[in-house]
Amino acid sequence: MNFSDLISKVFRFGLTGFIGFVIDFAITYLCKEKLHINKFVSNGLGFVFAVINNFILNRTWTFESTDPAIVRQFSLFLAISVIGLAIYTGLLYFFNVKKKKRFYLSKLLAVMVVFIWNFTANSLITFHYAF
Repeated sequence: MNFSDLISKVFRFGLTGFIGFVIDFAITYLCKEKLHINKFVSNGLGFVFAVINNFILNRTWTFESTDPAIVRQFSLFLAISVIGLAIYTGLLYFFNVKKKKRFYLSKLLAVMVVFIWNFTANSLITFHYAF
């Protein structure tokens, strides 16, 4: 693959991630602030809705996958996302609880770090895109 193709994929993955980020924040906010659900449970719910959205957009738009094994692909995407969630939740806890940063700033910092993990792992494992 050439460099411009890689940049295009990173951009699309980032835009997809941003859309997922908005969905994640909206669901988290709704659950935490309006429904008064625990902030970490709310964070998990936001994550689930974002993962489903991100898989669909990354499969169809970012990587333009035509792999008929969609269940296998989603399972890989979900597994990578769960690992990302563990990293994400650990960072969220670290920034919010240990470093006393505001919850939504902590969330933003964690998202930025996990982006690198998610792009690399999904590119190589889920969608078989070689850099």
